Amino acid sequence: MEKQIEELKQQLEKQCVINQELQRQNKDLEKRLQEKEKLLQELHSQYHDLDFHSHSDNEIEAEVRKSRAAVIATEPIPETLEIKRMRVKKTASETNLIVKSIQKNDFLSRLDEEQTAMMVDLLAVSNFKPGEDVIQEGSEGDSMYIVAAGELVVTQAGRSLRSLTTGDVFGELAILYNCKRTATVKAKTAVRVWCMERQTYRTIIANKSKKKREQLMGFLKTSRTLKDLNDVQLSKIIDSMEEVKYQDKDVIVREGTEGNTFYIILKGEVLVTKSVNGHQKQIRRMGKGEHFGEQALIREILRTATCSADGPVTCFSIDKEVFEETIPIEHLELFDDSKVMQEAQAPPEKSSPSSTLRFKDLVPVLYQEGRFQGDPVTLGVGGFGRVELMTTVNHGKYYAMKRVSKKHIVAKRQEEHMLFEKKILKAIQCDFIVRLHAAFKDTRYIYMIMEFCGGGEIWTKLKEVGRFDESIAVFCTACVVEAYVYLHKKNIMYRDLKPENLMLDVKGYVKLVDFGFAKELVRGEKTYSFVGTPEYMAPEIIKNQGHDFAVDFWSLGILIYELLVGSPPFSSSEPQKIYAKILDGVLKYPPYLTEAAKSIISKLCRPRPGQRLGNTKNGIKDVRHHRWFSSMNWHKLRVGQLDAPTVRLIRKGPCYINFDRFPLDQTKADEEFSGWDRDF
Repeated sequence: MEKQIEELKQQLEKQCVINQELQRQNKDLEKRLQEKEKLLQELHSQYHDLDFHSHSDNEIEAEVRKSRAAVIATEPIPETLEIKRMRVKKTASETNLIVKSIQKNDFLSRLDEEQTAMMVDLLAVSNFKPGEDVIQEGSEGDSMYIVAAGELVVTQAGRSLRSLTTGDVFGELAILYNCKRTATVKAKTAVRVWCMERQTYRTIIANKSKKKREQLMGFLKTSRTLKDLNDVQLSKIIDSMEEVKYQDKDVIVREGTEGNTFYIILKGEVLVTKSVNGHQKQIRRMGKGEHFGEQALIREILRTATCSADGPVTCFSIDKEVFEETIPIEHLELFDDSKVMQEAQAPPEKSSPSSTLRFKDLVPVLYQEGRFQGDPVTLGVGGFGRVELMTTVNHGKYYAMKRVSKKHIVAKRQEEHMLFEKKILKAIQCDFIVRLHAAFKDTRYIYMIMEFCGGGEIWTKLKEVGRFDESIAVFCTACVVEAYVYLHKKNIMYRDLKPENLMLDVKGYVKLVDFGFAKELVRGEKTYSFVGTPEYMAPEIIKNQGHDFAVDFWSLGILIYELLVGSPPFSSSEPQKIYAKILDGVLKYPPYLTEAAKSIISKLCRPRPGQRLGNTKNGIKDVRHHRWFSSMNWHKLRVGQLDAPTVRLIRKGPCYINFDRFPLDQTKADEEFSGWDRDF
């Protein structure tokens, strides 16, 4: 018996040792598991980081932002356009083919139902014989095409790329703006295509958008709650409203529930019912242009009736929260008081250089070293000319001279824009906008003698360092905000914000340059040009819905992103893919961006212009007061008392050391005698 007890004791002791060992191993395993989980999280984080950079660095930067952004000059939209002769009646199968083609196209698929229906209606038909060119590489395009029948061959520089058959879309960028064709498209067999010219598309879409706005404005004016608002305020409400669709029998608002949305019926009918003795009793039927739920915008209420869709219904709606952000909005509430504006302006110079500066006194500055030695210094080259560094014969001061071919201006129909640019710059007295000292002309060129900003382009600096520290991005953006305050106060939209149009002065302060796309606009009105830089374009420009000052706030959000990341958020080597991404509106942020940075970018880049930061009831004040600018002393910035963090980006050396080098252009522009520049 004792022997058995002893054996049991030994077994228990062994079991205890085994248990202890198992516990130790268990702890060891748990520890290793925790370490592996930690490692997995780190790898996961690194993967996301790499995944972001594989998209941004490889796709975006490599494809797009290693080169300067292309610009798209505005093109006048004809007030009237005869399109009846172009209309071609389509069979059900032809309509189906066209709609399917539009839906599978990367860019066209983003058009709404109404725009798609209009395209189907307006497409004309063309026939081509075998061997005939539909599009020639290098030519300027004005039409898009959908293959109705036959086969075509696409070639680039004589090399065959692909074939196009029934249902394929090509040349679609041409309906947005005047762009050079990148390939030749030739008929291989007899070919039938559906086609549409740009002016037809843009005029119809613009007129439709104008008509829709006027209609909505009329509907809003019949509302008892909104009847005292002015057109500017009503326009803001329209910009904040969203289109919503309902199917038959869908309940839009339910009796007894809390109300927080106002609706206008655009299409279809809505049944209004009330509960009487446990049964739904029909009160009335509402149709196009009628509205409901307006009381929910101004007070907390419970719905007094149920509104249901009777068949398919489309409404325009606005929530109370968005409405409160939008109204009240007064013309002068958009900006700080006049005192702030006076601070933002520099005192006028006692003797303006333009009064004494003569064209014959200007001489080019020459490179002193390197392979360009002896050549005149070129500070920049754009689609509309060159900017050269000049000095006076006595070497008293440096100037940046913008030289533009008059023939090119006329060819691109930019006469009005050049005259307006000169008018704006002549009147501007703002420390955050480059000064115009004088303007001259001859038979070939117009010349604008600008203030020289020796610190170079923000674009060049950004490419040198990859991406900016947050303090530098905050400072650069704050300078742009001050320029916007000044311009918007004068009812001027800028419309071409990007790093290439921001210059550093010797103190490191940022100045806005190039006003070729600026436009004066009355508050509450819209303009319908397709204009700007693709990566920086707001959705309403691409959709041709009419745009206003809100586009400047969208581009401010894109600028902040590019300064912090090194590439803009919506990029591709193919412009139509850029536009598709902008319309999708999905912003991907790298992991190193702060919450404040992500917040300001997402608020500035809201798809609905009326909901954009800077364009709601407090105007540009909301941008200044955003927490991303918490370290910014706005008064000190305005009076030039801040130490600019950008000075560390500025290199020491010859006056042109901070600029890219450009080879000499010895070609001379043709003479031009139309007289458009009479008052230049």
